[in-house]
This record gives sequence, C-alpha cells and structure tokens, in this order.
Amino acid sequence: MKDIEILSGAFEKIRAYIQENQNDSQPVVKFKSPEELKEVFDFKVGENGVSENEFLELLDKYLEYSVRTGNKQFLNQLYSGFNFPAFIGEVFSVLANTSMYTYEVAPVATVIETEMISLMNSYAGYSDGDGIFVSGGSNANLIAMFSARNRIFPDSRFEGYDRNNKLVAFVNEQAHYSFETAANILGIGAKNVIKVKADKNGKLISSELEKEIAKAISRGEKPFFAVATCATTLLGAYDPIEEMAEICKKHNIWLHADGSFGGSLILSDKNRYLMKGIEQTDSFAWNPHKLMNIPLICSALLVKKRGTLQHNITDINTDYIFHDIDAIEDLGKKSIQCGRKVDAVKLWFAWKYFGLEGYQKRIDNLIDMAVYAENIVNENPQLELLSERNSFAVCFRYIPKNESDLNKFNLELRESLRKSGKSIVNYGYIGKTLAIRLITANGELQKSDIDLFFANLLFEVEKLENAIFNA
Repeated sequence: MKDIEILSGAFEKIRAYIQENQNDSQPVVKFKSPEELKEVFDFKVGENGVSENEFLELLDKYLEYSVRTGNKQFLNQLYSGFNFPAFIGEVFSVLANTSMYTYEVAPVATVIETEMISLMNSYAGYSDGDGIFVSGGSNANLIAMFSARNRIFPDSRFEGYDRNNKLVAFVNEQAHYSFETAANILGIGAKNVIKVKADKNGKLISSELEKEIAKAISRGEKPFFAVATCATTLLGAYDPIEEMAEICKKHNIWLHADGSFGGSLILSDKNRYLMKGIEQTDSFAWNPHKLMNIPLICSALLVKKRGTLQHNITDINTDYIFHDIDAIEDLGKKSIQCGRKVDAVKLWFAWKYFGLEGYQKRIDNLIDMAVYAENIVNENPQLELLSERNSFAVCFRYIPKNESDLNKFNLELRESLRKSGKSIVNYGYIGKTLAIRLITANGELQKSDIDLFFANLLFEVEKLENAIFNA
C-alpha cells in the first residue's frame, strides 16, 4: 500500500513538472553551487529508511534543482526537449525490466528493436544491413572501429592486435574525442588516430585526407579506418561523404559515418543532401536521443553488411543463455554487452506517435530555427557570427562597447546567463576565439523561443556593461 501511495504522489509530480516545462517563466535551472546543494539535501544514506513523505520530498528537491532539459530555453547541449510518447515508452520498458540478450526474456522488445534497425537501415540505404542499439555514440564509434579492425585482420579476434601491423585511422581534426578513446581501448593507440585538416567551417578537406593516407603508407603504416563526421560538436559541420567514400574505396579503408549529433538529419528530404553518399559508408552511428528528443540513452550502430557484428564476437557457444529455440535472432549474439537496456522501445513509441512525416517536420523545424537564430545574429550590429552556420549550431559572440578582452566578456556573459537560470547555452573556441554556441535540438522550438533567448542574453549584456561602466 505504501508503494502505491508513493506512486500516486510521484505521478502527480511528473504531471506538474511536464506542465511547468511549457511555462516560459520557469527557470531552466535554479543554480546552486555544490556546497549549497549539500545544505538543501542530505545526500548520505542512513541506517534506516525514510518515510513516505520524506521520500516524496526528495523527489521534489531532485526535480527542483536539476536542469530542465525539456525547457525550450535549454539550448546548451546536443540534446534537448521533452518527448512525451518516448517518456511513456521508457517508463513501460523499465516497468517490464527485461534485458535485450534473448527473445525468451524480451519477446516484444526484440521484435521492436529488429524493426527499428530495419527502418533506420532503410534511411541509410543499407539494403542488406544490420545493427544494434548501444550505450551511446562513443560506444557505437568504438564498435565501428572494432569491426574495421576485425575485417582487415580477422585473426585479431583470437590472437590479439599485433602492433607491428601499425594500424592508423583518420578523422576530422574537429571530430569527437571518442575515436582516440576507441583506439586506446583496442590497443591501436590514440596517437595513431590522425587528425585531418578541416576548412574554415569545420568540414574535412578531402584532398588533405588523401595526403594523410599517402603519408601513412610511406611510413609503412596500414590505413584501415576513416570517419565522416555528420555534424561536428561545435560548428555542426558535415564532412563530404561521397568524396571520402571514393578515397576509402581506392585504399580499402572502412568508412564510418559518425552521426552521433547530426545523424537524424537523414529523416529530412529537404536537408539530407548534407549526408549525400551515406549509403557508400560501411557503418553509421545514429543517436535518436539527440535531435529526435528520445530520453537518454538511445543510440544505434548500423552496419552495411549483415553478419558483421556477430563476426566480432569470439564465443557465442553459451548454451546457458542462447538456446536457439525461437524463430528469430537473439540480439545478444551480436552485442559486446550481455545485459543490455531496452532502448529501442521508447524510440518505437515516439515514431509510432509522430509517424514518419511528423518526424520529418520536426527535423526540418530544427534547421528553420537555426536559420532564424542566425538571421537575428546577422541583423544585430553588436552580435558577430563567428562561423557560417552549417546545420543546427549557431556560433557567435557579443561585441561590447567598452571592453577589449572579448573572450573574457563573452565567457562572463555566458556564465551570467547560465546562473540566472533564464536560458542556457554552451561555448567553445574557434581557434583562440571564444564562441557562444546555440543549439536548436528541441523539436518543439518556435521563433518566440529564439526571440526570448536573445532578449535574455541582451538583458545580461546590459547588466555586465553597466557593471563595467560603474566599476
């Protein structure tokens, strides 16, 4: 009875929280320092449990002081927004509490994941493709590199990697750090991930890739893996897949598309030209928890050739778990995880709810909102666009009237805005220039939300400039 009463109270808090996210006046975060949080919460676990009321109070406090990533002023990360059908899917999959290794324990979820992988492969143009849901884009990138190593040196699955083979990989100089981590884990070594020069907008230069491959071969190294980034973390740039595919084919190099950030653009008929040639890649990392607004984590690795993933696994003769008695593939046979969370189900619920056309409109809207934000920056003489907008990221800075250190001012501006709780955006460096980075990742964004962000930003500007003037 106690659990049912707590559940009733918890769902009332969820309902209120969802409603509050639609309210522009709600702060994105009630910022407190770590020490201040320790004054609000008793984080230590005691000998005895807490009462029903104390438990519900803890739920209140957790939500009150967490960042509201569903708030439309959360423009900080590569993910944002609240997706109701996906949230319900998450709740029900946790309620069922199963694991994805066999059909026996996850019958409905296994069929759903198989269907989702098939649908995602159809967008990628992998007619005989395969795939698996994984624990994030970094994990997808690791398995892609793992698969490439096993293709070029099949015996490495059993014998290990021979360093005398001198494998080298190639990525955009602005690619995600996970590729260096993957090379470290696989024993290839992070220094053997060669960073290829990008143009001023962050897009890998194909001729530079060709040069780096030639240099590696001349050093006696073995090129085996290259990455086309589909939306870089800071600038949202898309690498030239078609040009890279031609080069990789010539040198028998596995080409992986890292769409961890921008892979969902593939859903858009109007904008998917940025991923032209995706069907020529060997693998594709796609994170629906980014631009499709599925609750974290929801990531998939797609591979062009069926059987690739199962080939990675050295021993699946485990008759205590895999019985081969049902007329469907046990997904655990192609996963490096045994216990694996049910992540495809929440994506399925959301896709069923919005439909193929509905999701296409949501992705197109994200580009439209980025274009709108870019236009606001260009029309304000005090705002400077620091890089041509590629996709969902708008990088800019404010030019103050009486301040020579622009990096210092813009960092203070970003921090002042973040701690105000009104809006949150991130920042990064383009060369030595600090850029405020606005990301349009929430599928429900409207022009009024972008207007409100810039109004909040300029309000903080006025406060800072007045403080400087009066100092």
